[in-house]
Amino acid sequence: METKKIEIRKQNVPNIKHIIVVASGKGGVGKSTVAASLAFSLANKGYATGLLDADLYGPSLPVLFNLHDKKPFVKLIDDKNFLVPFVKQKVKGMSIGFLVDSKQALIWRGPLVSNAIKQLLNDTLWGELDYLIVDTPPGTGDIHITLLQNYVISGVVVVTTPQKMALSDVRKAIQMYTDKKIGVPILGLVENMAWFTPKKHPDEKYFVFGQSGGELLAQELSIPLLAQIPVNEQICALCDRGKVGDLLLEEDFSKHIHSFTDKFIEQINLTI
Repeated sequence: METKKIEIRKQNVPNIKHIIVVASGKGGVGKSTVAASLAFSLANKGYATGLLDADLYGPSLPVLFNLHDKKPFVKLIDDKNFLVPFVKQKVKGMSIGFLVDSKQALIWRGPLVSNAIKQLLNDTLWGELDYLIVDTPPGTGDIHITLLQNYVISGVVVVTTPQKMALSDVRKAIQMYTDKKIGVPILGLVENMAWFTPKKHPDEKYFVFGQSGGELLAQELSIPLLAQIPVNEQICALCDRGKVGDLLLEEDFSKHIHSFTDKFIEQINLTI
């Protein structure tokens, strides 16, 4: 049986310097929080930043931006409709969650998914951006393939938690992103939920999900470890209230995120 070759035509998106994919291969590792925190941290450092929620089946940006059931403005330019992104603390955001009923399950197959991602990326008025952070869903499916086949991606940040089950899926995701035909640079690994330190006992560490799994994986695969981010008592509360940007005001959390952002920028500069 003859196998059809996949056509790869990568394009740049006008006015966007760097498209950065945040991926995991595994759900529940805090990838969306890491992606959003990176976006807000970059904006805080003066970079023009956008955040694209590419998880069509489980969009989180409406919750993280506290914009439940809000619809974006549509602007007509040269007989074509463009979406105007929402702006939160200088970060421009767009998600399928702003366009569909939040209570309705999205039952789309590959071609529809691929077209939706392209429209969200191409038909949003991002303006001039230094970074567009793309928060992808778990796995290695149509959304990831669409991004890798059609766009010039500056790099991938991979998020994991320390336990073996997460690490196994993360290995598979890294293999896809480093594929010779469609691969892009792995900028580094973020070990999320690395430990828990109670606020009243700042010298104590509890390794709830195992210890140093992400650090060991980074060493095994010879990729940079960009951060080990602990569990923070305020993360859930602030995210649920749509104030994810305020995590940067949490002293313990913010020092890890700002350090992560600095290392991320270093890796970007090395790949240019």
